[in-house]
Amino acid sequence: MGQVVKTACGIGYMYCGLDVEVREGKVGKIRGMKEHPGSRGEICPKAAAFVGSLYSEERLKYPLKRMNGDWKRISWDEALDTIADKLKETKESYGARSFAYLIGDAICIGGPTNMDVPFRFCDVYGTPNRFTPGSYCAETQGLAQRFTNGRLYPLVSVSEDSKCIVLWGHNPNNSQPSAVKRIESIKKKGGKIIVIDPRSIYFAKKSDVHAKVRPGSDCALALGILNVIVSENLYDREFVQKWTIGFDKLSRHLQDYPPQKVEEITWVPAETIKEIARVYATNKPASIIRGVNSLDQHPSGFQIQRAIEILQAITGNMDIPGGIVASPFPNLRSIRLPEMVKEKPLGADKYPVFCVGGFLLMEGQGSLLADTILTGQPYPIKVMIIAGGNPALVMPNSNKFRKALGKLDFLVVMDMFMSETAKYADMVLPAASFLERTDIMGANPIIDGIPYIVLRKKVIDEYFESWSDIRFWFELAKRMGYEEYFPWKDEEELFDDILEPMGLTVEYLKEEKPEGILYDSLKYKEYEKEGFPTPSGKVELYSERLEKLGYDPLPVHSEPLESPVGSPELAKEYPLILTTGARMLEFYHTQFRDIPSLSKRVPEPTAEVHPDTAGRYGVKDGDMVIVETKRGRIKIKAKVTEDIVPQVVNIPHGWAQANVNILTDDRPCDPVTGYPGPKSLLCRMGKIRA
Repeated sequence: MGQVVKTACGIGYMYCGLDVEVREGKVGKIRGMKEHPGSRGEICPKAAAFVGSLYSEERLKYPLKRMNGDWKRISWDEALDTIADKLKETKESYGARSFAYLIGDAICIGGPTNMDVPFRFCDVYGTPNRFTPGSYCAETQGLAQRFTNGRLYPLVSVSEDSKCIVLWGHNPNNSQPSAVKRIESIKKKGGKIIVIDPRSIYFAKKSDVHAKVRPGSDCALALGILNVIVSENLYDREFVQKWTIGFDKLSRHLQDYPPQKVEEITWVPAETIKEIARVYATNKPASIIRGVNSLDQHPSGFQIQRAIEILQAITGNMDIPGGIVASPFPNLRSIRLPEMVKEKPLGADKYPVFCVGGFLLMEGQGSLLADTILTGQPYPIKVMIIAGGNPALVMPNSNKFRKALGKLDFLVVMDMFMSETAKYADMVLPAASFLERTDIMGANPIIDGIPYIVLRKKVIDEYFESWSDIRFWFELAKRMGYEEYFPWKDEEELFDDILEPMGLTVEYLKEEKPEGILYDSLKYKEYEKEGFPTPSGKVELYSERLEKLGYDPLPVHSEPLESPVGSPELAKEYPLILTTGARMLEFYHTQFRDIPSLSKRVPEPTAEVHPDTAGRYGVKDGDMVIVETKRGRIKIKAKVTEDIVPQVVNIPHGWAQANVNILTDDRPCDPVTGYPGPKSLLCRMGKIRA
């Protein structure tokens, strides 16, 4: 056995702990690190099989430049000089905002500290147009929390102190393996499990209540549950009286959502709605764990998140063991320079709450990007750098986004592989994997709520001429004349600077605490000392801030852009509901289909349909079908299963063949965030005849 290096995973958002075996400079086995307080030794099959990607023959080895339709190998010096010249020329001709940077969440991109380096570059250059996965994922929940509670609570924290777990659009078996044993432990101790999902996921079959909700109607369901809790006096009267405002207005508002009416909207029986309310409210402490994006991508995305915050508040499940508890964030030094940016990002006029009030000190709304590139309105975007993202497959309405990529004057893609997006680039740069770079990671307080930090160590040398993105931005900054703004000699000096407020160093984390450290502890009922960090000092059930901004101050259900209820005429032509993007344990978005051990488990995409739906169209399990929306059509194999509600078609994303995002809509639909609505659209299905 070789040397074992402790580090943190770079696949997805959980940052699980890894023990990486290294022999003669090459990675061998990858196992879970038992000391990691979040993952506790558990890892997903993607991490275990990552060696397959690391040493894949398909990995990019050298910088490549498109010349006369072919790829030519070039040096890093030529690549950097060319990019710098293009950026200078574009800024002079069109202004700083004509350059856009898009970061994905692929494995060649580091954690929060690594993200800050390209963002600092954008600050110095003067462009506000940074685009992140936040345009589609997770940011909605954080914004809803800020307008309700004033602070950020973890997205998918699971505490074994809970007596009731609600999995709302979240399937930990396929996205959070480290939580599965904890939830099963809660169940064994007599705790309750509630699942709200149109699919019969693993825990639905073990649950006390399973609500098979119509996709896109979750906000109405939440309001129906609140109606029962309030009308039956199941709420925490003391907490509501002392620590909330707007309860009377909320109570009157909920009269519009009685269970019988909500049943018609959601397809969830009224008795099931009542049962959810009673089980959740009477088994305290309880915790609601939401899918990171399953609830966000609807017109009611922001409002469903507000409704869930209100559910947790009025039942007194805030800041108590087993409920939702805010984790203290690490005191890392920010390297951002937002004061150097004189313009607001794309979408700030339409979605100021998202674009200016989000996590990342201003970012653009990516759902507007394709139209802006294609039309030049409200201003031209001419040059893009895309790092670790594959928007040609993952962006809704893929055909439109691909046209936009083709219209750019200059596109650079930095990735480990020649992705579908990289094929549109003028230059492709080989990226180092997370095992070939250094970063500062935690158990992620935004995600699983544990105040923990670990050094993600560089385990092996870079593959051929691949670079970390930090090295790339440092070198590009030199070519741009920005040396004074990037004074660090290397990554470790940068990280020492960032860690300094915590009294930590890279050397200490590397040598003394390779398993990481808990930098703080969870604190309960902090509001009793200082109140909530809202204007009122309380949980704002009725938000006057939202009202002043022109938004609904109380959660209101809105129908999806296309639905049987809101678009009855369209539903005659497209009678089925398409939902997309459910997580698959083997893959992460478009990644890892190159690993034989994983692709063998899931060799192709399928369209899940209920037997009743399949029978209506003469479709049997394994038949090839056409699924079509107003935007396009794909050929795909049908998977006939009882594990999905009738009239719904579920198709995974991330496949180059049968790319479901050819079918989805990129129109912004949430009025607060500008999120699009690919989770609930109308479609039709037909069997392909031999």
